[in-house]
Amino acid sequence: MRRVILQKLLSICVRVIRPRRAVRDAILRSLQNLALFPAIGRPQNVEGVRKLVTPKYRYLIYYVIDEGAEEIVILTIRHPARSREYRDV
Repeated sequence: MRRVILQKLLSICVRVIRPRRAVRDAILRSLQNLALFPAIGRPQNVEGVRKLVTPKYRYLIYYVIDEGAEEIVILTIRHPARSREYRDV
């Protein structure tokens, strides 16, 4: 009985954890692309803010490019169903 319960719990955990890893990996791949191509995102209604949409899961990465410091500053990463602080220009 314990073995069956343990197997069921394990299968539930695998179904929950794998998608989370896939989302995380998609976001990380998008951030790697952003590091290579900083201007890849769409300009937003607030000056300097840009938006990059991750493939497949459609998470929204809002960022600014700090030319002086040669940095990309991530402002927020949002799920597409959540309210948005910025709008496309």
